[in-house]
Amino acid sequence: MKRSFSILAMSGLFVLSTSTASAVTLVQEAAAEKGFTQVLKEQFIQGGASFMGIVLLCLILGLAVAIERIIFLNLATTNTTKLKEAVEAALKSGGVNAAKELCRDTKGPVASIFYQGLDRAGESVESAEKAVVAYGGVQMGQLEKNVSWLSLFIAIAPMLGFMGTVIGMIQAFQKIAAVGNLSASLIAGDIQVALLTTVFGLITAIILQIFYNYIIAKIDGIVNDMEDSSIALIDMLVDHKK
Repeated sequence: MKRSFSILAMSGLFVLSTSTASAVTLVQEAAAEKGFTQVLKEQFIQGGASFMGIVLLCLILGLAVAIERIIFLNLATTNTTKLKEAVEAALKSGGVNAAKELCRDTKGPVASIFYQGLDRAGESVESAEKAVVAYGGVQMGQLEKNVSWLSLFIAIAPMLGFMGTVIGMIQAFQKIAAVGNLSASLIAGDIQVALLTTVFGLITAIILQIFYNYIIAKIDGIVNDMEDSSIALIDMLVDHKK
C-alpha cells in the first residue's frame, strides 16, 4: 500500500512538473510572439502620454517633411550631361530660341537656370552670367526649403526625452523624500518610465538624422550639377557669339 502511494505521489509530482514546464514554455512562446512592434508599443504607453505624444508628433512631422523633400529632389534631378548636349545642339541648329524652347519643356533647376541664362543671352554674355548666378541662388533656396524644420525636429526630440527623464527622476526622489527610506522597488518603476522618454527621443532623432543626411547629400549633388552646368552654359554662349 505504501509502495502504491509513493508511486502515485511520484506520478503526481511528474505531472505537476510537466505542467509547470509546459506553462513556462507557453509564456515564453507568447512573449516571443509579441514581436518587436508589440514590445515597442507597450514601452511607448508606459512612457506616458505627455512627453511621448510630443516625441511622436516630432517623428511624424519630421517624416512628412523628409518624404516631401525626397520626392521634390528626385523630381528635380535631371541628366545634366544629356541636357547640355541637347542645348548645345539646339544652339547650333536653331539658335537661342530653340535652346530656350528645349529648356522650357525640361523640368528641373538646371533647365530653369539654362532658360534664364539664354533669355539674357541677347544682351551680353555678362548679363547671362549674372542671371545664371542670381537664379541659381533662387533654385538653391527652393532645394533647401523646409530642411531647417527637419533639423529642428532632430534637435527637439532628444531634448524632450531628456526633459521627461529629469522630471521622472524628480518624481522618484520626491517619493523617496516622502517615504523616508530608500527602496529600489519604490522608485524602479518611475526610473524606468523616465528613461523610456530618452530612449524614444533618441530613436526619433536617429531616424530623422538618416533622412536628413540623405537629403543634404542629394541637395549637394544637385547644386554641384547646377554649378557645372552654369559654367558649361556660359562657355556655350561664348562660342555661339563667335
